[in-house]
Amino acid sequence: MSHSFRSLLCSLSLILLVLLCSVESFVLAHEEADRSPKNIGAVLVFAGTGWYRHPETAAISGWLARLSDDVGMQVDVSETPKDITTILDYYDVLIFNNSNELTKLFDKQQQQKIQNWYHAGGGIVALHAALVHQTEWEWFSEIAGCDFNSDSEFLKATVTVDPAMKEHPIIRGQADRFQYSADWTNHTRSVTGLSGFKVLLRVDEKTYEPVRDYFKTRGGRAMGEDHPIAWLHENGGGRFFYTELGHDIRSLDTPFGRQHITEAIKWAAAKPQ
Repeated sequence: MSHSFRSLLCSLSLILLVLLCSVESFVLAHEEADRSPKNIGAVLVFAGTGWYRHPETAAISGWLARLSDDVGMQVDVSETPKDITTILDYYDVLIFNNSNELTKLFDKQQQQKIQNWYHAGGGIVALHAALVHQTEWEWFSEIAGCDFNSDSEFLKATVTVDPAMKEHPIIRGQADRFQYSADWTNHTRSVTGLSGFKVLLRVDEKTYEPVRDYFKTRGGRAMGEDHPIAWLHENGGGRFFYTELGHDIRSLDTPFGRQHITEAIKWAAAKPQ
C-alpha cells in the first residue's frame, strides 16, 4: 500500500470520526430535556379559593404538609389551577383546603381532568368550606352531596358517632357522644340515605347555637336532628371524604383532629375494592 493511499485512508477516517462526533453532539444538543416533575408526593393540597378566603387557609396547608410522616406519604401544596392540568396524575389524593367556588378557578378542561382522575381511582378529601358555592359544578356537587347554607360561631358542641361506622379508622376510639369545638356548617340538605354515602359523625344542634347572627337575617337555617358533619362517598371508581372541621387550626390540631384527617387521607389513597 502506497504512502499516499495510507495518508488518504487516515484523512478519510479522521473526517468520518469528526462527522460522527458532530452528529452525536447535534443529537445530544437537540434531544428534548427530561422535564418530568421530580420529587412528587402522593398527596396534593389545593388551597386556591374562588370566593371568601379563610384567614388561616395558608396555615392549614402548612399543618397538612406536616402530616407527611403520619400518613406515610409526601404531602405537596399548590394554589395554582394550572397544576391540576400538569401534575395531578402523579397524585393519589387531592385535598381541597377550604377551596370554595371552584368554577371561578378551574376551567372546563381542568374540571374534566379532575373528574377523569377521580374515576380512575383518585381520592378527594374536602375540608370545611370546600362545600361552599359549588353548585355550578354539577359533578362535584353530586359527589359531595350538598352545598352551604350558613354556619355557627366557633363553639363547643356534642358530636355523635354513627353506630354503623364506629370502627372506621377515621373515628375509631371515640365515645358514642363526645364534646368538640369547631365552626359548624349548615348544609343545603342532609346526605343521610343518599346512594353510596356513609355518615361518620353528626352534631347535636341542641348543644350549641347552629346559626350565627350574620346569617339569621340572610336566610340561614339549622338542619335539625339529622346534621351530618363528616361522611364518605364511593362512586365511579373514586373516593370522597368531607369534614366540617378545618375552618381554622383550632379544629384540627387536637388528638382527634389529627386522627380524623390522617386516617381520611389514608382512606382516600386506598383503591376501591
